[in-house]
Amino acid sequence: MSRRTFRKIINGFALGMSGVATLVGLLLLGALLWSLLKNGLAQFSLDVFTRMTPPPATGGGGLLNAIYGSAIMTLIGILIGGPVGVLAGTYLAEYGRNTRLSTVIRFVNDVLLSAPSIIIGLFVYELVVVPMGNFSAISGAISLAIIAMPVIVRTTEDMLNLVPQSIKDASTAMGAYPWRTTVSIAYPAARSGMLTGLLLAVARISGETAPLLFTALNNQFWSTNLKEPMANLPVVIFQFALSPYANWQRLAWQGALVITFAILILSILARIVVARLNPARVRK
Repeated sequence: MSRRTFRKIINGFALGMSGVATLVGLLLLGALLWSLLKNGLAQFSLDVFTRMTPPPATGGGGLLNAIYGSAIMTLIGILIGGPVGVLAGTYLAEYGRNTRLSTVIRFVNDVLLSAPSIIIGLFVYELVVVPMGNFSAISGAISLAIIAMPVIVRTTEDMLNLVPQSIKDASTAMGAYPWRTTVSIAYPAARSGMLTGLLLAVARISGETAPLLFTALNNQFWSTNLKEPMANLPVVIFQFALSPYANWQRLAWQGALVITFAILILSILARIVVARLNPARVRK
């Protein structure tokens, strides 16, 4: 057998195994989505968006307070983590690209990207919940902000690095200060990619359960007080799915369907935005 024939056999085997692995992944994903649609769409109604979580073993009810709590904590988390992540990514790309501090920041950022979210929840529990003396929505938002920041930092740095250095040098040659070049030249050129990073961060944190168990906990009632426990969709799904009550289990499936499609929509929006980013056109 010639070396060329042997390479063709190995190549065909590798391609075949890759196809099998892809097929297995797609089948598992399809089974998961089918189970979610089958159980989530059963008796699905607008009550999910208009009524509060019900007492156990009763009819009706919805997830309005949980959806509101998740939206509020996700929004606050992005408002906290977004600016910090963008500024940190800007420093890494524009000001301290090769410094020792940047190396440390990148290392810590990589650790946070892969850190289990429950560890972040425990950290915020000790940092915020214990001194406050109670669970709260603001502590949940802080934990979500910490999870979102590494995604935003990495995306911001990568997108700013795609902006050609010649464009930045031209701005500097015209007498612009470095901060003006960053704000007026680099940010507009990388705007689509940076927005994609924000959307991906929202999708990343909107389904987190573990950190909220240690920070925001849950609330069966409508609450707008950020200093008190607040209902949120991931924890409600977790608690209702483990309960022995049929109405709670049904709402858990419906909540899982809502949060899955919300993340799906955010992911689609992120892809649409990133499709508009054309590095080749930027280089021209």
